[in-house]
Amino acid sequence: MSMQISGNYNSFNSNYAEQVKEKQVVWGEEKAKEAPKEAVQKESSRISEPVDEYVSSQKSEKEPSGLYHIGQDENGNRKIFFDNPNKANRAEPEVCVSNTNAVEREIRNLKEKQQELKQQIQSASGDEQKVKELEKKLAQVEQELSQKDNDTYRRQHTVFS
Repeated sequence: MSMQISGNYNSFNSNYAEQVKEKQVVWGEEKAKEAPKEAVQKESSRISEPVDEYVSSQKSEKEPSGLYHIGQDENGNRKIFFDNPNKANRAEPEVCVSNTNAVEREIRNLKEKQQELKQQIQSASGDEQKVKELEKKLAQVEQELSQKDNDTYRRQHTVFS
């Protein structure tokens, strides 16, 4: 469907009453009274406001914009629908899901290992060499845990799907 507005609107005044007054001044007050009604009607029809006119796409040389189409509403009545070109060009937004399960599992395992090492240190209190070994392992686990148990590490190792 295509819409065209025909006419010359370069000299169109927005106030219709002013246009009629200008035409009366041109004709003169006396001549306007003496002029036949047909001539006045012809002159006033030239002054008329612009009118939109439907031109079918077959008669029009231009391609239809495709922004409007006729369809049926929920009651089955004919209705004109507007197709927004901005919405048509936009792709559906991509939905991303973040997953920190692997990072959380890794941190949970480190905390469990830390608890086990603390229990082993308490149970091996008689053997100094074994206690030193376990404390060394515990220090490594605590260092690794301090590096991984923070928001920055979680953000860096989040999996997006």
